[in-house]
Amino acid sequence: MNGKRALGNSLLVLTAMLWGTAFVGQRAGMADIEPITFTAARMTLAAVAVGLVALAWGRVAGENSQAPVVEESRRRHGTIIGGVCCGAFLAAASIFQQMGIVHITAGKAGFITAMYILLVPVVSFLIFRRRTTRLVWLAVLIGVAGMYLICMTEGFSPARGDALVGISALLFSGHILCCDHFARIADPIRVSAIQFTTAAALSAVVALMVEDPSWGRIVSAAIPIVYCGLVSGGIGYTLQITAQRFTDPTVAALLLSLEAVFAVVAGAVLLGERMSPRETAGCVVMLVAIVLAQVPSRAREGVGAASAGSSAG
Repeated sequence: MNGKRALGNSLLVLTAMLWGTAFVGQRAGMADIEPITFTAARMTLAAVAVGLVALAWGRVAGENSQAPVVEESRRRHGTIIGGVCCGAFLAAASIFQQMGIVHITAGKAGFITAMYILLVPVVSFLIFRRRTTRLVWLAVLIGVAGMYLICMTEGFSPARGDALVGISALLFSGHILCCDHFARIADPIRVSAIQFTTAAALSAVVALMVEDPSWGRIVSAAIPIVYCGLVSGGIGYTLQITAQRFTDPTVAALLLSLEAVFAVVAGAVLLGERMSPRETAGCVVMLVAIVLAQVPSRAREGVGAASAGSSAG
């Protein structure tokens, strides 16, 4: 089992690397294409990739399914509703993120986006009244301090790009809570396929309304689109699903948060981006907050796992 857990953790680190380096692709793609058109194109590729996986998975699951017809019908209904809801959040979050990344570095965008890990417990408490520990609230305060160092300019206001990516982080926290709800009552792989399809459709509609998409521009940005759509989206999601079978969700969240670090490293190596000492300090503070936010949940997961083991025995 330890070997499988080590394999799962290694795959999660690889997923974080794919997601983190995708910020470079998102940044590089803006030289040839408008942001919402880019989002629509990458979501379309991801929908195709994950859709093929869902199709193959559906055939295997259908052959082995022994669930009652009524239960299967409810699960199918939850899968459709969940996919559409998650896709709406994903489309909105990705559009704001892509518009923001036009104005800031890939590394900075990665760390601001990672703020969703701190926003999840806040949103969960405000909307669902789910209580959390003092250590998590401390992590939130530390994260806010890190965000101040990263984003705030003269006049106590964030720059345009910072604000747009900050909004995307809030929307990504909503996406995570939406996925958390529907993952319990629906097929997660099929939910993902539907969410990417929904995100692609919504992004395409918005792009047609406010931008001037053209096939020539899409072809010019083909390499970033393919990387962000197939590699970061399709392959990254499949790796995440596979890896989380072998490790607990808290460790998974912690390892996936490394995407922010990979974003900074990739931005520096591939794009020659540099951060000011203040922004670097803010990233370090944010990383501390992200790690700290995971600590208390691990203890709770351990207790839950122990209880489940006792019941099973």
